[in-house]
Amino acid sequence: MKPLKAELMILIVTIFWGSSYLFMKLGLDSLGEFNLIALRFGLAFLVAGAIFHRKFLRMSKELLSYSILLGFILFVIFTAVTFGLNTTTTSNAGFLISLTVVFVPLINTIILKNKIEWKFIISTAMAITGIALLTLRAPFSMRIGDLLCIVAALLYALHIIIVGYATKKVDALQLGILQLGFAGFFGLIFSLLFETPRLPNSSQGWIAILVLSIVCSAFGFIFQVIAQKYTSPDRTGLIFSLEPVFAALFGYLFVHEVMSFKGMIGAILVFLGVVLSTTKMKYKQRNLDRGINWKN
Repeated sequence: MKPLKAELMILIVTIFWGSSYLFMKLGLDSLGEFNLIALRFGLAFLVAGAIFHRKFLRMSKELLSYSILLGFILFVIFTAVTFGLNTTTTSNAGFLISLTVVFVPLINTIILKNKIEWKFIISTAMAITGIALLTLRAPFSMRIGDLLCIVAALLYALHIIIVGYATKKVDALQLGILQLGFAGFFGLIFSLLFETPRLPNSSQGWIAILVLSIVCSAFGFIFQVIAQKYTSPDRTGLIFSLEPVFAALFGYLFVHEVMSFKGMIGAILVFLGVVLSTTKMKYKQRNLDRGINWKN
C-alpha cells in the first residue's frame, strides 16, 4: 500500500471519529451511558471478530492480559466521554479529547524522565489557554462535562503509551479487536449494576448505535491498524489532529451547535497546539553565516 492511500484511510478514520461525538449524544437520548458503551463496543467486537476470526485460533495469556487492561481503560475513557456529553457540546468534546496528542509526550516525560522539547512547552501553553477560552465561564467555573473530557484525553494518552509497548510483544490486530470486546463487557457489567440494559427503541437510537459500532469502532480501529503500517507516526498524529474540526462541523450541521467568538479563538488555539505537538521541527545554527535552517 502506498503512503498516500494509507493516509487517506487514516483521514477517513478521523472523519468517523469526528462524527462519533454526535452519534454518542444522539444515542444517549434513548439509552443509559453504560448501556450505550456495552452496545457500541460489544457489536464492534462481534463485527471485527467475525471478519478476522482466523486470527483468534491461538491466543496467549499475555495477549489476554493486555487486552483486559486496555479494554478497561477504553471503558473508563468512554464512560467519561458519554457522561461528559450530557453537560458539554460535541464541539467542546472533540477539541478537548484532541489534547491527547499533547498529553502523550508530557506523560512520557514524567514517566521516562526525558527532557521535554520547547515545542511541547509552547503547544501545552497554547492548549491550556485554548481550553480556558473554550470552557471557562463567569464566574470562572468549568462544566463537569468539559472536565470529564479532559480526564478522558489524559486516559487516552495513557492508553496510547500502553498500546505502543504491548504491540511489541503481541499481535496488534488481535489486541485491537479484543480490547473492544472487553470494553463492551465492562460496559455490560456496569449497565446491569446501575441501569436496566435494553436495545434502542427508536430508529435514531439504532442508527446511532450501528454507526458507532460498525463505522466508528470496528472499521475505525481496523483501518487505523492497517494504515499505520504504511505511514509515519508523525503523519498519523497530524491527520488525527483534524478530528475536532470534523466534530465541530458535524455538531454545526446536524444539531446546530454554534461556538461563541471566545470559544472559536479557544478552539483554534487548542487545534494549533495539537498540530504543533505533532510537527517535527529541527534547526541548525551554522557558525559561518549564523543563519538558521528550519526543517519541518
